[in-house]
Amino acid sequence: MNSEKANINSEITRLAWPSIVSNITTPLLGLVDTAITGHMGAAAYVGAIAVGSTMFNLAYWPLNFLRMGTSSLTSQAHGHSLKSQSSKSQATIEATVGTALASSPPAALEPYLWLRRSLILAIEIAFVLLLLSPFLADLLLYFLNPEHTTLRLARQYFTIVIVGAPMVLGTYSLSGWFLGMQDSRAPMWMAIITNVANILMSFLLVYGFHLGIQGVAWGTVTGQALGFIVGLAIAQKKYHIFGRIRRRALGSLCATIPQRSFFNTNIDIFLRTICLAAVTLWFTRAGAAQSTAVLAANALLMQLFILFSYFMDGFAFAGEALSGKYFGAKMWTKLRATILGVFRWGLYVAGAFTLIYLFGARWIFELLSDNPSIVDTAMRYRWWAVAVPAAGVAAFVWDGVFIGMGLTRQMLASMAMAAVMFFVAYFLLIAPCGNHGLWLAFIAYLLTRGLMQTILYLRK
Repeated sequence: MNSEKANINSEITRLAWPSIVSNITTPLLGLVDTAITGHMGAAAYVGAIAVGSTMFNLAYWPLNFLRMGTSSLTSQAHGHSLKSQSSKSQATIEATVGTALASSPPAALEPYLWLRRSLILAIEIAFVLLLLSPFLADLLLYFLNPEHTTLRLARQYFTIVIVGAPMVLGTYSLSGWFLGMQDSRAPMWMAIITNVANILMSFLLVYGFHLGIQGVAWGTVTGQALGFIVGLAIAQKKYHIFGRIRRRALGSLCATIPQRSFFNTNIDIFLRTICLAAVTLWFTRAGAAQSTAVLAANALLMQLFILFSYFMDGFAFAGEALSGKYFGAKMWTKLRATILGVFRWGLYVAGAFTLIYLFGARWIFELLSDNPSIVDTAMRYRWWAVAVPAAGVAAFVWDGVFIGMGLTRQMLASMAMAAVMFFVAYFLLIAPCGNHGLWLAFIAYLLTRGLMQTILYLRK
């Protein structure tokens, strides 16, 4: 039993730490882009990057189902293939799949079919985004409502960066597929290459060729393209995907895999993301409606939640990959051990961040802002940031497990219930409690997600 527990812990950490590294490198890009534009001589450049980044967050965030849906279906198919081939050694499996595709059982090839379908869907959605990009830009800029100069520069940035949509969405598909194949290092390298290339090209185009905001935009597109190419190269070198997803090799398998599961999984995750976005956007709006000081303080407090989420997402991704594999392989003992193991790591992370925020909140706030008024305002509400790790740990862990096991309808139901709880609590508490009421509503939202998912899992 101790040996099995050690093996599960080893698998969890092997998958978690590259995902954490990937998450941590992501904000670095925004900081560098802000630093580059901050030295262009006008505040409008910094504002344009902030507005442009928000535009793409709003456009791409609901499409994250390409990663999660692909990961869910791939991890289950991967586990099923391992179960069906359990009597063979790994070397025999590789030889069989690599040299005798036609004679391989369908289950052994299903992971590659999910990649093919996900990439096709990503390209189709990217084509629609490119086609509708002028209308989308107008809609998002109307919603964000920046001042005239910032609007003009943000539009330039958006018009260029949207060219990278096929690469961005293709990267979502590849990242989900790699995770489903129990490989979290490939997405890590994709993220690192994307960000490093973006930074280097932005510096070159802005300071070497004096292209201004357009240089930053083309640097972003270059990074996205290189990250996607690196992902394809890794997939080909490690898994020989181009040979395994050939139409003639998989054509006879299309009828054996339910088309509806791919559609339903992605729709559930898409709707769940819409609920998540509604809560996040309303939270920001509610802070802005109170005062500029409260909005700024909430931004600092939310950075603590985001920092915690970077680490928790790493373990949630590990739970996603492993629970999907063991669910697909029908290895129930290992599935339960995985869930307990991820919860154990989640509690460790939550405990560590609770202590850090309890004793180091002011230091973090002062690191993020040199405005004493904003820091003092944030300190008045710091106890909510201290409560976030304990309130959110179950929601993060269950999200990974539910995605891995394909329980996307249950995950949608829990998110919808949590969103309702947030809005009910908000409207009841905002008037008598002010910003404390807003944060209490957010804590209730996190707790409801975790509680509902626990109940749904036990019933399932």
